[in-house]
Amino acid sequence: MSPRGVAVPDVRELLFAAAERVVAHDGPGGLTSRAVTTEAGCSKGLLHAHFAGGLDEFVAELVLDRLAGTAALAAGLPDRAGQGAVAENLSCVARALLTSAGPAMAGLALTRPGAATLFREALAAGAPGFTTIQTSIASYLAAERHLGRVTATADVEACALALVATAHHLLMTSWPGAPEVTYQMDRVIAALV
Repeated sequence: MSPRGVAVPDVRELLFAAAERVVAHDGPGGLTSRAVTTEAGCSKGLLHAHFAGGLDEFVAELVLDRLAGTAALAAGLPDRAGQGAVAENLSCVARALLTSAGPAMAGLALTRPGAATLFREALAAGAPGFTTIQTSIASYLAAERHLGRVTATADVEACALALVATAHHLLMTSWPGAPEVTYQMDRVIAALV
């Protein structure tokens, strides 16, 4: 336990990682500010000191943070055009999407109406989310189409939508401990490319 008054480096990530562990072993319903701070080994007030909106703000920020990481990975896809296998490049982003905003995190965002509202407001204000990832995938597929590695008639926007929509569906219909979903995602990617 960190003593009171001692600076904790990278508090957000410390608390986010602790929350992910709590949700992994106790499910979304087990997430409380006390559970997070206990798991993180820090003072009980640390979460509220850094997230004035309490647990709802914390949950929204956690989901947004993990989704932003996947959006950043997807943003690099167009630079990979012509490198590696198209399906593998897409699979890398799809797997990141399924793990970074995995079933437990998606469930967490849905179990807290206040967090869901904050999450939607942040996306509406321009925070990177599913649409950002979809745009990056479409740009990547367009670049691959230009190189002849994707068929000339491919509707890259529809393919990107199908990929992101499948990930969203798998996230919303899975639960911690459910059967592995990456196999289903790989089948969709193979059908698209």
